[in-house]
Amino acid sequence: MKNFIKWSILVLAVVTACQSGEVEEPIIPPTPETMYFPPLTGSTWETVSPLSLQWNIAGEQDLFNYLEDKGTKSFIILKKGRIVYEKYFNGQTANDNWLWFSAAKTLTATTIGIAQQEGLMDIHNKSSDYLGTGWTALSATQEDAITIKHQLSMSSGLDETIDWGCYDPSCFVYKADPNTRWAYHQGAYTILQNAVTNATGQSFEDYFADKIRNPIGMDGDWFVFGDYHLYRSTARSMARFGLFILNEGVWDGNTIITDTNYFSEMTNTSQNINESYGYLWWLNGKNLSMTTGEQTIFSGYLVPNAPADMYCALGYADQKIYVVPSQELVIIRMGDDTGESNLANSGFDNILWGKINAVIN
Repeated sequence: MKNFIKWSILVLAVVTACQSGEVEEPIIPPTPETMYFPPLTGSTWETVSPLSLQWNIAGEQDLFNYLEDKGTKSFIILKKGRIVYEKYFNGQTANDNWLWFSAAKTLTATTIGIAQQEGLMDIHNKSSDYLGTGWTALSATQEDAITIKHQLSMSSGLDETIDWGCYDPSCFVYKADPNTRWAYHQGAYTILQNAVTNATGQSFEDYFADKIRNPIGMDGDWFVFGDYHLYRSTARSMARFGLFILNEGVWDGNTIITDTNYFSEMTNTSQNINESYGYLWWLNGKNLSMTTGEQTIFSGYLVPNAPADMYCALGYADQKIYVVPSQELVIIRMGDDTGESNLANSGFDNILWGKINAVIN
């Protein structure tokens, strides 16, 4: 409200001055230089005008029309933590929860990093140290070769075609040696949460809440649906997590992720097969990429229209967290399925970024 009042006063002053012939062009308030973090409670969140950023507001409507036509529910752009755009479509409101789907994998990756910095886990240790022997249907030698890092990087060698989401031992079948094949395996991801529970002595949900959710003021909750462990929250909560990651694990002076090596590994190439994959984060700006459900290797950037340093959380039906360190941007998209068959290498991502660029550039 304070920002709105200041902006209104400024506009009134400019109009009055123009009418008196004192000035010829509008005055645009300066772009804030400091990073902003919203309070942990309440609905206060500072905004910044796209005009003050010298963005092209003539491109806004084309962007918003595309988002609405593609079933978008929520869309937020943060610049240095401040809201530039916050739009809700197709019956959604700021108070409504929405599923993150696989975008929530990044919550798990970040939680594991905190467990490691606290000395409770080591991602280079064999997974059976935290899941017990016999967590797979592999031989003891094959099972001992799989580490937490292999699961984080989708390079476990487990066969993803055997009941993809199942995480019972019978569903984990040998396909290749670890780190010789990249394949997006839902079950191998999901059971990582059990590893956190066993390592920390807390349920994964409680440990995540203590270490990330509550310290950055997120809302939302985890719930089980069949074989899937899903997270749901408001769009602002997703934006909080994106802002936390943009600041490399620091929230308003509180350094939550102290293991800077882990953070760097998480947001950079994790193996030499799919260059565009970190620890459950997708990476732009790499020469090669793969997608889910196939072994095709694509050349070029994951999202050609996006900045090279962007990394992102991607979920089913095009749930998105885009983080762009060079431009200090966080962009959130939640909504219905856009019709894309691929989680990564998505035409929707590229078209959307073309329309975002028409505004921010």
